[in-house]
Amino acid sequence: MPHRPIPAPDPYPLGARARGDWVRLRTLIVLRWIAIAGQVIALTVASRTFVADLDIGLCAVAIGAAVVANLIATFAYPKTKRLSETEAMLTQLFDIVQLAFLIYLTGGLHNPFALLIIVPVTISATALELRSTLFLGAVAAMLVTLLAFWHVPLTLKSGEVLDLPALHLFGFWLAIQIGLVFLAGYAYRITEEIHSMADALAATQMALAREQKLTDLGGVVAAAAHELGTPLATIKLVSGELMEELDGQPELLEDARLIREQADRCRDILQSMGRAGKDDLMMRSAPLSAVLREAAEPHQGRGKEIVFEVAPGPGSDQRQPSIHRRPEVIHGLRNLVQNAVDFAEGRVWVSAGWSDAEIVVRIADDGPGFPPQLIGRIGDPFVRRREAASEDAVRPEYRGMGLGLFIAKTLLERSGARLAFWNGSDPFLSDSERPERRGAAVEVVWPRAALAAQEPGREGGTRAGLGENRPIRA
Repeated sequence: MPHRPIPAPDPYPLGARARGDWVRLRTLIVLRWIAIAGQVIALTVASRTFVADLDIGLCAVAIGAAVVANLIATFAYPKTKRLSETEAMLTQLFDIVQLAFLIYLTGGLHNPFALLIIVPVTISATALELRSTLFLGAVAAMLVTLLAFWHVPLTLKSGEVLDLPALHLFGFWLAIQIGLVFLAGYAYRITEEIHSMADALAATQMALAREQKLTDLGGVVAAAAHELGTPLATIKLVSGELMEELDGQPELLEDARLIREQADRCRDILQSMGRAGKDDLMMRSAPLSAVLREAAEPHQGRGKEIVFEVAPGPGSDQRQPSIHRRPEVIHGLRNLVQNAVDFAEGRVWVSAGWSDAEIVVRIADDGPGFPPQLIGRIGDPFVRRREAASEDAVRPEYRGMGLGLFIAKTLLERSGARLAFWNGSDPFLSDSERPERRGAAVEVVWPRAALAAQEPGREGGTRAGLGENRPIRA
């Protein structure tokens, strides 16, 4: 039965097109605080200087809603929270509705600050997908139209009602509508070109790295084939002579024939592996424990004991799953193991388990643990501790900025994982009161479908062989 060609790896392993997933909640919180401060200043100046009749109570309710939303977002979610496409879109939708309600209370389109309703849509154009931007733009356009007809009029201190001429009002409405389309479209196109260029560069780097890996592998295989050529030829020669001498002994003759066939098979395998355009199936997936050991291997000789614990979850299949050997998974786990080894006193535990739905990896150590004041910010880049004395005692000459954990968290989350960080015990307890796994702990959870490799087949309940190496499909 002919083998299907193996597809080349995805040139966008980190999901570069999922733009919404890169938006940090903290960024939008800061932008909203700036907007709230501007709204408070504008209302204060207007009510005390220009406008005599302004419903401060309802205006305070509008601004208070934004304050409450910001406080909830600040305390209910970690500082490293990254919003999904839907969450980011809903956040911008709230800002549009809140601003539209405030403008309704302060003169509608007769208020020159109505122009600011363009801002959330422009932010959406730079951070979200096109469908989200179109939805937010349609909502903003509809609200602007409603504000042109329904609003609370502004009465100046002179007693005059601020009421623009109909032509001027129509022009302002049209300018906002054009601004929504033009600014959002301009921002989206520029951002899309930047993302496209970044994707192209990433794909180019991956192609070069892949070609380099295949070239290096081919060199190793060629050297192995050269070195093994003589022993295989000797085995084949001797087995042929044995076959002639054992012509009258069928059982021994069959063994000698088997030895010769296997020598020929070894030669064919070496030739196939060394041929350009072949994909080594073993490079694509491996058992879960093998991938964990590969990720931890560079740190096993650094004076700290690394203990591996691999076991199925309750009621799960006892067979260990094979998972994709994705570079982002291996590199992310390697960074987590490195961080544990760096701060461990003597031992690091790498535990793995699985169920029918999930694959779970936990990495813990017996070190001092994460600083309590930084647990909520783990995963942010350029996080530097102010109190570095204790850290320097553990890692001399170390000046960490959080980039390792940021890279690990980003890579693993983009592979479909959820990460949780905590300490195994209270770092302020005495050594006698703290458990063995008292240091930092990280849990990485994948949906099994996102990580487990498709197994080639089963015969009698066991995995079938990998089979012959297959051509790479461009």
